[in-house]
Amino acid sequence: MKELVCIVCPKGCRLHVDDENGFTVTGNSCPRGAEYGKNEIQNPTRVLTSTVRLSGGAYRRCPVKTEKAVPKGKLLDIMKELNHVEVASPVSIGQVVLTNAAGTGVNVVVTKSL
Repeated sequence: MKELVCIVCPKGCRLHVDDENGFTVTGNSCPRGAEYGKNEIQNPTRVLTSTVRLSGGAYRRCPVKTEKAVPKGKLLDIMKELNHVEVASPVSIGQVVLTNAAGTGVNVVVTKSL
């Protein structure tokens, strides 16, 4: 039995996930919490937010994020790839700065026009 705190909504339900009996979830107050509990034990994912180097502008760094959640185990690999990324100003929201980050099939995009 694994214990988690649900992060889907502000309630912060204490979830109990029974990984020995089909990943049944208890302690959730909504169906989204049950889904979160199952996914968090079987395949945890996160949206990665970071910055990359920016040249030719008023700012030195540009905020970026993954377009969707990626496997938690790939976060450090993506960060290593982002260390080598430099974009030239101007940049706009949604502009892709890294395609197929760490082989996940997910792009990293700009989150603020600079």
